[in-house]
Amino acid sequence: MPPATLRRGWTTGTCAAAAAKAAFAALRDGAFPDPVGIVLPGGQAVSFALAGSARSGDRADDWAEAGIVKDAGDDPDVTHGALVRARVRPLPPGSGVVFRAGEGVGTVTRPGLPLPPGEPAINPVPRRMIRDALADVLGGAAPDAEVTVSVPGGERLAERTLNGRLGIVGGLSILGTTGIVVPFSCAAWIDTIHRGIDVARATGVTHVAGGTGNVSERAAQRLHGLDEVALIEMGDFAGGMLKYLRRHPVPRVTVAGGVAKMTKLGQGFLDLHSRRGSADLAALGTVACEAGGSAGLAAGIAAANTVAQAFALAAAAGIPLGDAVAARAWQVAASVLGGSGTALEVALFDRDGALVGRSEFADVDHSRNRLR
Repeated sequence: MPPATLRRGWTTGTCAAAAAKAAFAALRDGAFPDPVGIVLPGGQAVSFALAGSARSGDRADDWAEAGIVKDAGDDPDVTHGALVRARVRPLPPGSGVVFRAGEGVGTVTRPGLPLPPGEPAINPVPRRMIRDALADVLGGAAPDAEVTVSVPGGERLAERTLNGRLGIVGGLSILGTTGIVVPFSCAAWIDTIHRGIDVARATGVTHVAGGTGNVSERAAQRLHGLDEVALIEMGDFAGGMLKYLRRHPVPRVTVAGGVAKMTKLGQGFLDLHSRRGSADLAALGTVACEAGGSAGLAAGIAAANTVAQAFALAAAAGIPLGDAVAARAWQVAASVLGGSGTALEVALFDRDGALVGRSEFADVDHSRNRLR
């Protein structure tokens, strides 16, 4: 489907804010607005149909609850179709808005995230959206209320996210910075990379490993005996990870990946996705020659169907192509990390997780991005 036709959706934070506003309006007016309208951080007014509502009817424990079904548009979001509920209780004047994690919403347990340990995993922008939505019910006055956000089934859905690695336990995070889900957006993945680095630094981790996929990530973990919190799901975004590490450094960094993506990194690609281009096999053949291969090997590599086939040809000829590629990938990664004082390693793994190339750890020269 062409990108222009992809339908946008709504974040869990947007759904929570709309549900909270409907519940708060019911507490004040006795009726749930349906549809309920809110204003997104960028100023766009949107409205949502309610997927359920309830009221306690008990003056001693007065609360109202509303639900919104999340529509993520055409994005393959794990929370697409999930029910996001908000239960609101009135609090004494001056209490402000207090947030609670209900069923399926996680709790922060590690430092380094935008919220301190012990807080419900309702991120800062969704919190602001909820406060603003409640204030809108009061004509702009500051609300005093307890807001409990829940996502039935959220704990199971969270198993398909990186929340466990980030130390968010018990369920999902309520997320969103714009309120809108952009299909197949790179921003959400890169933000997850950043948060992973933040948590690793805050918990005292001195060596992180970014992998292009699950095989290389687990292989790097075995190679160095790393804890789960040290693993960064880099994916295709080598540049996004390295640029953040330059500004937020750790002592040791391993960049790990399969032969094709590390070949691309060695050829100067920082976004390793196929849409950014393919590895240059003729140039890879030249690298093989420089590593001791023959002109015939170079020609065979240039004519290969895949990078994996090129590596198989080099292995059959006894040429350490993996080490040569790792050295070039190190230079590209080091140029991004320049000035960070980081010791950098690049490791190449085959599809079975076997190490096929490696540049040993070396510090990045602060002035020339060369080995010290």
